[in-house]
Amino acid sequence: MSALLSFYQSSIGKKFFMSITGLFLCLFLLEHAVGNSLLFLGKEIYEAYSEALVKNPVIRTIEIGLFLSLLVHPMLGGWLWFVNRRSRPVKYDVYQLKENAPWYSRSTMLTGLTIFGFLLLHLYSFFFKIRFTPVHPSGYDLVVHKFQDPLFVSVYVVCIGLLGFHLRHGFQSGSQTLGLRNKKYTPLIDKVAFLFWFIIPAVFISLPIYFYFFWRPAMNGAMTAWIF
Repeated sequence: MSALLSFYQSSIGKKFFMSITGLFLCLFLLEHAVGNSLLFLGKEIYEAYSEALVKNPVIRTIEIGLFLSLLVHPMLGGWLWFVNRRSRPVKYDVYQLKENAPWYSRSTMLTGLTIFGFLLLHLYSFFFKIRFTPVHPSGYDLVVHKFQDPLFVSVYVVCIGLLGFHLRHGFQSGSQTLGLRNKKYTPLIDKVAFLFWFIIPAVFISLPIYFYFFWRPAMNGAMTAWIF
């Protein structure tokens, strides 16, 4: 136990746990994207899926790990960013970083903070309203309502785009931290990374675009009045 604590307290240990929590969050994004894609199939199918999730005790247990990861990952990221910034010889290293690194690698703190703020908005707009309100609204109706708001749609699309770039850098640095970035595994890692930083964000972005531009009310009941 003491050895594990000592490892965690080191910079390498923090990078390791940040990578592990990041991978766990990526797996959640994969499941979330697959589940959200059921919105394209209509209200009945999506509501059945949502109901199954709520009643599944395994999912409830995973939610605890998810929320812990959502706290630990940005905390470790902020700590590492602060330590690196404090220990860096300012002028030379900043110049070198700007010259040699893509913008999303130089802006991980900014994109991370933006994504965290968006996450809080997302949880408030969907998760907490569905799970912790006296009258449980239809998740499908709530999504439709939110994605009729041009401001919400714009913020959603921009933040998911930033998430994609954040994931791209995360896979590069995380695989290096875990010792997986070598000639043998790098091609496979890059293919998997493409799924997470491009395909999954594209699925998320397609939802507000579909509901804002193409969706029309169908004969599936009026949306509950309280969400307006």
